Amino acid sequence: MTDRLAVSQAGDSAFAARQFGGRRGPAPKQDRAARTKSLVLTAAAELFAARGFRHTSVKDVADRVEMTKGAVYFHYPTKEALALAVVEHLYAKWPTLLEETRARKLSPLDTAAEMLDRAALAFRDDVVVQAGARLQLERPHIDAELPPPYVDWTELLTGLLSAALDEGQIKAGTDPAAAARALVAGFFGMQHISDVLEQRADIVERWAEVRDFLFGALRT
Repeated sequence: MTDRLAVSQAGDSAFAARQFGGRRGPAPKQDRAARTKSLVLTAAAELFAARGFRHTSVKDVADRVEMTKGAVYFHYPTKEALALAVVEHLYAKWPTLLEETRARKLSPLDTAAEMLDRAALAFRDDVVVQAGARLQLERPHIDAELPPPYVDWTELLTGLLSAALDEGQIKAGTDPAAAARALVAGFFGMQHISDVLEQRADIVERWAEVRDFLFGALRT
């Protein structure tokens, strides 16, 4: 049986802190500046999620927060910098989610399921997550270095499924890496279909269908 420390460390290298390439504005030195920067980021995320990168301008963002373009440029010197900031916030969400999930001390297989359940809620409710997902799809149109999507999730789930295999939670002979790739394909394919057809209003229900099928096939 795998000890709980090993389970808690499964996939630890996933969601590692990343430094994305690209220009950035100055770090805010006062609470008011930090709040303003956060408002600009949220407005940009809302517009990116609804319109995409190509059909959102810095003026659109400035108008949404009732600021001048110059004020927006002070915090984010380019539209690409805004896109990078949104994607960075998306990537920063998953480690927090993982820490909260691991605090519940679930089994490795239940940790994997809980992470994906909570990710489904994030895709439904969090505009920064929604915007980050759309920006990843529009990578060819963004002149900035974005990290490859899906890799961290695959690594995390591979580690958890390896631990689950050691604990006898999943069927003997299961390839954890192949199973992780199938879960990632099932989850992110499902969320994209839910977005296209229902603006993710049904994502929790659609994920439950995919989850029950895939996890049911894995469990002993």
